[in-house]
Formats: sequence, C-alpha cells, structure tokens
Amino acid sequence: MRYSRAFIPTLKEVPKDATMPSHVLMLRAGYARMVGAGIYELLPLGTRVLHKIERIIREEMDGAGAQEILMPTFVPSEYFKETGRWDLYGPTLLRIKDRKGGEYHLAPTHEEIVTDVVRREIKSYRQLPLNLYQIQLKYRDEPRPRAGLLRCREFIMKDAYSFDVSEEAALESYAQMRQTYHRIFQRLGLDYRVVEADSGAIGGKQSAEFQVLAQTGEDWIVACGACDYAANVEVAQAGRAEPPANQSTEPAALEKVETPDTRSIDEVVSFFGGQTTASHTLKSLLYAAGEEVVLAVVRGDHEINEIGLARHLGVEEVVLASDAAVKEATSTEIGFVGPVGFKGRVIADPDAVAVPNAIVGAGQTPYHYKNVNHGRDFEAEVVSIRQATSGDPCPNCDGKLELYRGIEGGHIFVLGTHYSDKMRATFLDEEGKSRSIVMGCYGIGVTRLIAAIMEQHHDEHGIRWPVQVAPYQVIVTPIGKDEAPLAKATEIYESLQAEGVEVLLDDRSERPGVKFKDADLLGIPVRITVGTRGLKQGTVELKKRTESESQDVPADDAAAAARAALVELAG
Repeated sequence: MRYSRAFIPTLKEVPKDATMPSHVLMLRAGYARMVGAGIYELLPLGTRVLHKIERIIREEMDGAGAQEILMPTFVPSEYFKETGRWDLYGPTLLRIKDRKGGEYHLAPTHEEIVTDVVRREIKSYRQLPLNLYQIQLKYRDEPRPRAGLLRCREFIMKDAYSFDVSEEAALESYAQMRQTYHRIFQRLGLDYRVVEADSGAIGGKQSAEFQVLAQTGEDWIVACGACDYAANVEVAQAGRAEPPANQSTEPAALEKVETPDTRSIDEVVSFFGGQTTASHTLKSLLYAAGEEVVLAVVRGDHEINEIGLARHLGVEEVVLASDAAVKEATSTEIGFVGPVGFKGRVIADPDAVAVPNAIVGAGQTPYHYKNVNHGRDFEAEVVSIRQATSGDPCPNCDGKLELYRGIEGGHIFVLGTHYSDKMRATFLDEEGKSRSIVMGCYGIGVTRLIAAIMEQHHDEHGIRWPVQVAPYQVIVTPIGKDEAPLAKATEIYESLQAEGVEVLLDDRSERPGVKFKDADLLGIPVRITVGTRGLKQGTVELKKRTESESQDVPADDAAAAARAALVELAG
C-alpha cells in the first residue's frame, strides 16, 4: 500500500477522556474512531490488526477440532427467559421490541442459542463430543464504558462451546481449550497469567481467566512467586496471616471506651496511640445479601472479598449497606458497628477471630470495645472472606503472593449441566437412557486484545506491534528531494510485495522528521529508510521498531535484510 493512497487519519491531539495508552494511541495513530460512548469503528489499520488476531484464533481453534458457526445477535427473549437470564442480566441487557410488540435483545453472549441448536440436532452419544465457535459482535449496556476498546458496549468476541457425555469428558475438553488458549496468547506475543476466576452471570463450576499483565489493567490478580498459584483477587485465597505482634493472647476484661471522631481504622489506631496497630483491630461492615442483612468481620488491616462473601451466602452479589440502613439495623452509625451484641448473622474471617483482645466498634456511637475475643464476646460463622494482597502467604505452598494488574483477555468455563438442564438438551447414552449434555464455554475478547497488545507493546513514541499482528510488517521511507530515493524505495517495495511481505511505502511529500514520527506512531516492526546520501554509498538504513539503533545494509539486499529481520522478530 502507498501511504499517499492509504486512509490513515492521524491526530496530534486526542480527547481528554482518553487516558490509557491504548486508547490514546489507537486514536492518534488512526486505528479507530469513537462513534458514541463505548462504540467504536475500526479504520483500515485497526481492521488489519483485527483480521490478524482473528486468523490466529481460527487457526488454533480449527486445529483443536472446533467448528465455526455464526449465530444471530438479534435474539428473541424466550431463550434468556428459559434460563432466567432475562431478569438476571438486568439493565446490562439491551432489550428491543419489534413493531408487533415482540421482545428481543442484542446478545451479550450465546449460551442459550447454541444450546438450542444442539438440543434440536444432537440425539445420541455417538454425535458427541462437539465444539462449536464463532467470532461475532456482542452487546452489553455497560454503565461506564471507558478505556477505548477495553470496555465497550459493542465488541467482537470469540465464543466457543463444548458438549460432552460426562463431567470427565467435559474436563478433557476444558483442558484442551486451556492449551489452545496458551498457544493463541503466545502467538499474539502477550505476557499473561492464567488465574482462577469467578464465573459470574455465565454460571458453571470452574473457570479461569487469561490475564494480560499491564500496569494500566482494571483487574487485580495475585500470583505466587514459588508455585503456579494465581487468581483474580475476587476469588483469590491467602494462607493464614501472621498474628498481631506484641500482644498477649490471654483474654482480658471487656472494656468500653468513648472514641469520638474515630470512624475509620486509621482514626481508631491514632486514637489508641502506641497501644495498637491496624492488625489488632476488627473491621465490621454491614451488607445486604438478597433479603438478608449480614455483618462481615475482617482484621483491620484486611479488606473484604465481596465475591467470596456472596458465594458463602449463596447469592449473586452483596451490597454494602447505606448509612441509613446501618442506622436502622444497628441503631448506630458507620464506624461504630461491631459484632458484640449484633442481632443477626455474623460472618468472620479466620484471621479476624484469631486476634486476641481486639478493638472493635461497640455498636453504639461513639464507642469502641477493647479486649474483644471471639467465642467469649461474640459468635460467628468462620469463613475465609478477606481479599488476598501482595505479601500474603500462598495458600498452596510456603511462598508469598505478589499483586499484579491485568486485562482479562480470555475466560474459560466448565458449565456442567447448568444450561442443558434448564433447556432440556439431552442425549441417549449407550444404554438408551436420556442424560443431560455436559457443557463448557470459552471466550476471548477479540477487539479487547487489540488494546491489550497496545498496552504491553508501546513506548513514548507510539505502538510497537509484534510482527505477527502488525497491520504492515515493513514501512519503506524515501527521504530527499531528488527522484533516486523514491525510485529505489519503490523497487524495494515492489520486491517485498512480490515475496508476500505486507509493506507500506511512505511516498508522501513530507519532511523526514514527520515520516519517522508517523512510522514510530503506527508501530510498523521494520523501517527501511532510503536517502540520497546512503544511495551514493550503495546502502539504505534498516531499523527495527523495538530497537533504538539502526544499521546500514546494501541497497540491493534491502528486501532480503528486511525479511531476515522479520524472521528474527517473529522468534
């Protein structure tokens, strides 16, 4: 492609709300444009990157025996109503009525539709296992679409669904997809971790996320430095924390202390001065869990894992009680709530109940209790509900956990019979008995990966695409006012094209500095610069986008040198 004919509308300035590197760069470099909040159009460069990612995904999915289909995004409501997700998805689901009043929605995911396909067509165990996938638009009415392609209302996803005769067979399909995802993420040139995850509204018994490590990611994950344990902080477990130091374990007499202006743990610690630290206190928070109000208690230096708390309570989510709800349930104010005398269900973390003679809200404003001990002063259901963080003991070994930020690039699930039971997707086994099909599902955020790759591969000058997903592999840049550089650059360009290399010829009448800045901004892996001075010596300049230094190569060997550089960059 000649740059003079290409549609590459670069920008010097970007909207103020574009703060993440990928969001800024995709706009500045002309890869995408925003149509509305959370809605983007991919321009030619962005579309080329998208197709590269899709090709890698298709090659690996097809190689694993999956078969591609294409399902509708405009879906009748009856399928989501059949599984209960019409109500479960709430306002996230984009609902539509046709001219006759029929209810439809734009699909956020396709478990119901693919299950319907299978229940109509699969009758016997001889037709299983089966794995069907698609690369398709999805729609979710995100309350706060942000960060460019990382959180959109319309996005492209690869979603696959496996169907098996048993739990054991389903786990084999899950393991196969896990390995397939490893190959995909490795081919995309991503630094990632596989972490335990929450299944959320998808449902199912087991799930894992493929988290792309990025300091700008919105997810927090913990990973052990000594073993392979890794998990999203939403579901991460930590080993038992070190007990508070310099404190007697002999129970002391319960004492109520007036503590004005001490609503936070830091204020409590400051009030008691050298007598205590955050690890000697207990943090008590009131939550609404469905129709029930519960009190969750963790050590003062820990945070509550709300996903873990919801799982223990058997609800989809828990919501932190408002000031008014706290006052109604406890007759006190936020900051002074505590488990002693609480008339309701108390859930306490093991590290919290292990604190001897703890300081905790007295359930009366403005007082705290000193010397509170679990078992003597209050009773609780003891469940691990604290959020793991950096420095915590690993639950699997003697190592320590480290905290990372990540971008969820893929998510795999063992669904079991969650959908097949509800939708009566069955098969006849070898004995002629009807059994529910056992399912798995496997998603990759395809457009999100465009942004995730940018987040990992950029510098202060622009994008640095891995060669396997770059929109063009080589950019040939003639500089100088005479005709010789353009003529030689065109010759190199045509030679590379003839050999199947994707190449961009910057034939614009621009200053060298402008061309170089644009080449760095676009992130093309290899640049060949053809100048008057070099041609007099029979050389051109070859520079890899990932390196600061360039090298001179014989002009007649430029195409071969570029191909060799691409092979080296591809690893």
